[in-house]
Amino acid sequence: MAGIPLYQTAVQPEWIDYNGHLRDGNYALIVSLAIDALMDRVGLDESYRARSACTIYTLEMHLNYLQEVHQSDTVIVTLRILGLDAKRIHAAFELERRGIAGVATTAEVMLLHVSRRGGSVASAPFPPQVNDALAALQQASAALPAGGPGSRRMELRPHARS
Repeated sequence: MAGIPLYQTAVQPEWIDYNGHLRDGNYALIVSLAIDALMDRVGLDESYRARSACTIYTLEMHLNYLQEVHQSDTVIVTLRILGLDAKRIHAAFELERRGIAGVATTAEVMLLHVSRRGGSVASAPFPPQVNDALAALQQASAALPAGGPGSRRMELRPHARS
């Protein structure tokens, strides 16, 4: 595994599309569930959210579909923290299938810590203990190699016609 093991799930039958593999949107669902696991791991759990009215919002997500995932698979999600500041996490998640070599999907995600007090939403710095936990994950994952490609700018490129 390329990153720090964070989350795993069996693929649910309702997640499968008409081609017999995981529906494209459900790859993002699995990443979202892994983000929940990250939040729990660093102290942004349910009690923190209730007490502070703070949470994490996903600002951007880039997915690379590399191998098909099937109903019989168990997906293991690993994490690398690529960047971190007072309010944001730049994370790489890699989805692997238990017992099958290679990364099935990569997801590069930008997350923002926000306060939802008083009915409005505004960015907010992480509490010190959360920042420390995130920094420790970043340090632990700093030397870990990527198991698949990172995000890139998506565009249609002109090509020569013959």
